[in-house]
Amino acid sequence: MAGIRLIAGLGNPGPNYRHTRHNIGADFVEWLAARAGIRLAQESRFKGLVGRGQLFGTEVFLLIPETYVNLSGESVSALQRFYKFEIGQVLIAYDEVAFEPGILKLKEGGGSGGHNGIRSIIQCFGNDQGFLRLRIGVGHPGDKERMVAYLTSERMPAAEQSLVESTWTFDDQVWRHLFTGDLQKAMTLLHMPKPEQEPE
Repeated sequence: MAGIRLIAGLGNPGPNYRHTRHNIGADFVEWLAARAGIRLAQESRFKGLVGRGQLFGTEVFLLIPETYVNLSGESVSALQRFYKFEIGQVLIAYDEVAFEPGILKLKEGGGSGGHNGIRSIIQCFGNDQGFLRLRIGVGHPGDKERMVAYLTSERMPAAEQSLVESTWTFDDQVWRHLFTGDLQKAMTLLHMPKPEQEPE
Protein backbone atom coordinates (compact mmCIF):
# COMPACT_ATOMS: atom_id res chain seq x y z
CA MET A 1 0.00 0.00 0.00
CA ALA A 2 1.20 3.52 -0.85
CA GLY A 3 1.49 5.97 2.01
CA ILE A 4 -1.52 8.21 2.66
CA ARG A 5 -1.19 11.77 1.31
CA LEU A 6 -4.80 12.99 1.11
CA ILE A 7 -7.25 12.85 4.02
CA ALA A 8 -10.83 13.91 3.24
CA GLY A 9 -13.77 14.16 5.65
CA LEU A 10 -17.33 13.96 4.33
CA GLY A 11 -20.26 16.17 5.28
CA ASN A 12 -22.90 18.54 3.97
CA PRO A 13 -22.17 22.28 3.61
CA GLY A 14 -23.78 25.03 5.67
CA PRO A 15 -24.52 25.75 9.34
CA ASN A 16 -27.71 23.68 9.40
CA TYR A 17 -25.68 20.48 9.09
CA ARG A 18 -22.92 21.23 11.59
CA HIS A 19 -22.48 18.54 14.24
CA THR A 20 -25.02 16.24 12.64
CA ARG A 21 -23.99 12.61 12.36
CA HIS A 22 -23.57 12.77 8.58
CA ASN A 23 -20.94 15.50 9.09
CA ILE A 24 -18.75 13.58 11.51
CA GLY A 25 -16.10 12.96 8.84
CA ALA A 26 -15.84 16.70 8.14
CA ASP A 27 -15.68 17.34 11.90
CA PHE A 28 -12.80 14.89 12.15
CA VAL A 29 -10.74 16.60 9.45
CA GLU A 30 -11.48 20.00 10.99
CA TRP A 31 -10.21 18.66 14.33
CA LEU A 32 -7.15 17.15 12.68
CA ALA A 33 -6.33 20.44 10.93
CA ALA A 34 -6.56 22.34 14.24
CA ARG A 35 -4.36 19.77 15.96
CA ALA A 36 -1.68 19.98 13.26
CA GLY A 37 -1.94 23.76 12.81
CA ILE A 38 -2.99 23.36 9.17
CA ARG A 39 -5.15 26.19 7.82
CA LEU A 40 -8.16 25.15 5.72
CA ALA A 41 -9.10 27.56 2.93
CA GLN A 42 -11.76 27.48 0.25
CA GLU A 43 -10.49 26.23 -3.11
CA SER A 44 -13.15 26.54 -5.82
CA ARG A 45 -11.29 24.31 -8.28
CA PHE A 46 -11.50 21.48 -5.74
CA LYS A 47 -15.03 22.35 -4.55
CA GLY A 48 -13.99 22.31 -0.91
CA LEU A 49 -11.87 23.49 1.97
CA VAL A 50 -8.25 22.48 1.46
CA GLY A 51 -5.21 22.55 3.74
CA ARG A 52 -1.61 21.47 3.18
CA GLY A 53 0.94 20.92 5.89
CA GLN A 54 3.02 18.62 8.03
CA LEU A 55 1.50 15.83 10.07
CA PHE A 56 4.04 13.79 12.04
CA GLY A 57 6.80 14.78 9.64
CA THR A 58 4.88 13.98 6.45
CA GLU A 59 3.35 16.53 4.07
CA VAL A 60 -0.35 15.82 3.62
CA PHE A 61 -3.42 17.44 2.12
CA LEU A 62 -6.62 17.80 4.14
CA LEU A 63 -9.95 18.23 2.36
CA ILE A 64 -13.53 18.92 3.39
CA PRO A 65 -15.74 18.80 0.26
CA GLU A 66 -18.29 21.61 0.05
CA THR A 67 -20.51 19.62 -2.26
CA TYR A 68 -23.34 17.70 -0.65
CA VAL A 69 -22.33 14.27 0.60
CA ASN A 70 -23.78 12.45 -2.41
CA LEU A 71 -21.48 14.47 -4.71
CA SER A 72 -18.32 14.13 -2.60
CA GLY A 73 -16.47 12.34 -5.38
CA GLU A 74 -16.42 15.50 -7.51
CA SER A 75 -14.31 17.26 -4.89
CA VAL A 76 -12.09 14.35 -3.82
CA SER A 77 -11.29 13.20 -7.36
CA ALA A 78 -10.51 16.76 -8.53
CA LEU A 79 -7.76 17.13 -5.90
CA GLN A 80 -6.54 13.55 -6.35
CA ARG A 81 -6.16 14.00 -10.13
CA PHE A 82 -4.57 17.45 -9.89
CA TYR A 83 -1.79 16.27 -7.56
CA LYS A 84 -1.58 12.84 -9.21
CA PHE A 85 -2.07 10.86 -6.03
CA GLU A 86 -2.64 7.14 -6.37
CA ILE A 87 -6.10 5.97 -5.29
CA GLY A 88 -4.42 4.03 -2.47
CA GLN A 89 -2.98 7.29 -1.09
CA VAL A 90 -6.45 8.63 -0.27
CA LEU A 91 -8.12 8.22 3.14
CA ILE A 92 -11.82 9.07 3.53
CA ALA A 93 -13.30 9.72 6.99
CA TYR A 94 -17.08 9.30 7.24
CA ASP A 95 -20.02 8.29 9.41
CA GLU A 96 -20.72 4.57 9.85
CA VAL A 97 -24.17 3.56 11.10
CA ALA A 98 -23.09 -0.08 11.50
CA PHE A 99 -20.92 0.93 14.49
CA GLU A 100 -21.98 2.44 17.78
CA PRO A 101 -20.49 5.80 18.86
CA GLY A 102 -17.04 5.21 20.30
CA ILE A 103 -16.00 2.70 17.63
CA LEU A 104 -13.48 3.69 14.97
CA LYS A 105 -12.15 1.33 12.29
CA LEU A 106 -9.90 1.40 9.25
CA LYS A 107 -10.80 -0.44 6.08
CA GLU A 108 -9.16 -0.76 2.67
CA GLY A 109 -11.34 -1.07 -0.40
CA GLY A 110 -14.79 -2.61 -0.67
CA GLY A 111 -18.16 -1.28 -1.77
CA SER A 112 -20.07 1.76 -0.57
CA GLY A 113 -21.95 -0.02 2.21
CA GLY A 114 -24.96 2.13 1.30
CA HIS A 115 -23.11 5.40 1.98
CA ASN A 116 -23.85 7.86 -0.83
CA GLY A 117 -20.61 9.78 -0.33
CA ILE A 118 -18.50 6.65 -0.69
CA ARG A 119 -20.59 5.62 -3.70
CA SER A 120 -19.89 8.98 -5.36
CA ILE A 121 -16.14 8.69 -4.71
CA ILE A 122 -16.00 5.18 -6.17
CA GLN A 123 -17.81 6.40 -9.30
CA CYS A 124 -15.52 9.43 -9.70
CA PHE A 125 -12.47 7.20 -9.23
CA GLY A 126 -13.59 5.18 -12.26
CA ASN A 127 -15.02 2.44 -10.03
CA ASP A 128 -11.64 1.97 -8.30
CA GLN A 129 -12.46 1.02 -4.71
CA GLY A 130 -8.86 0.85 -3.48
CA PHE A 131 -8.88 3.91 -1.22
CA LEU A 132 -8.72 3.70 2.55
CA ARG A 133 -11.70 4.43 4.79
CA LEU A 134 -11.82 5.63 8.40
CA ARG A 135 -15.27 4.57 9.56
CA ILE A 136 -16.51 6.61 12.52
CA GLY A 137 -19.36 4.97 14.41
CA VAL A 138 -22.50 7.08 14.87
CA GLY A 139 -25.03 4.35 15.68
CA HIS A 140 -28.30 3.38 14.01
CA PRO A 141 -31.71 4.93 14.73
CA GLY A 142 -33.30 1.48 14.85
CA ASP A 143 -35.75 2.31 12.07
CA LYS A 144 -34.72 2.74 8.43
CA GLU A 145 -37.51 5.26 7.95
CA ARG A 146 -35.79 7.56 10.45
CA MET A 147 -32.34 7.30 8.87
CA VAL A 148 -32.29 10.55 6.86
CA ALA A 149 -33.43 12.70 9.79
CA TYR A 150 -31.14 10.83 12.19
CA LEU A 151 -28.10 11.56 10.01
CA THR A 152 -28.81 15.01 8.61
CA SER A 153 -31.32 16.85 10.82
CA GLU A 154 -30.73 15.76 14.40
CA ARG A 155 -27.72 17.22 16.18
CA MET A 156 -25.65 14.69 18.07
CA PRO A 157 -26.21 14.90 21.83
CA ALA A 158 -23.19 16.40 23.61
CA ALA A 159 -22.36 13.16 25.43
CA GLU A 160 -22.47 11.21 22.17
CA GLN A 161 -20.33 13.80 20.38
CA SER A 162 -17.79 13.66 23.18
CA LEU A 163 -17.67 9.86 23.02
CA VAL A 164 -17.09 9.91 19.27
CA GLU A 165 -14.39 12.56 19.50
CA SER A 166 -12.60 10.64 22.27
CA THR A 167 -11.67 7.98 19.69
CA TRP A 168 -9.81 10.50 17.52
CA THR A 169 -6.84 10.82 19.87
CA PHE A 170 -5.49 7.40 18.99
CA ASP A 171 -1.82 6.46 19.11
CA ASP A 172 0.26 8.76 16.87
CA GLN A 173 2.07 5.69 15.58
CA VAL A 174 -1.10 4.78 13.66
CA TRP A 175 -0.57 7.88 11.50
CA ARG A 176 3.12 7.12 11.02
CA HIS A 177 2.26 3.62 9.78
CA LEU A 178 -0.35 5.05 7.40
CA PHE A 179 2.11 7.58 5.99
CA THR A 180 4.74 4.88 5.36
CA GLY A 181 2.18 2.57 3.78
CA ASP A 182 2.09 -0.08 6.48
CA LEU A 183 -1.67 -0.49 6.69
CA GLN A 184 -1.59 -3.78 8.59
CA LYS A 185 0.41 -2.30 11.45
CA ALA A 186 -1.86 0.76 11.52
CA MET A 187 -5.00 -1.39 11.66
CA THR A 188 -3.59 -3.72 14.31
CA LEU A 189 -2.67 -0.79 16.54
CA LEU A 190 -5.93 1.12 16.01
CA HIS A 191 -8.18 -1.90 16.46
CA MET A 192 -6.35 -3.26 19.49
CA PRO A 193 -8.73 -3.50 22.48
CA LYS A 194 -8.13 -0.75 25.00
CA PRO A 195 -7.07 -1.99 28.44
CA GLU A 196 -9.86 -1.75 30.97
CA GLN A 197 -9.29 0.61 33.86
CA GLU A 198 -9.18 -1.06 37.24
CA PRO A 199 -11.93 0.10 39.61
CA GLU A 200 -10.80 2.48 42.32
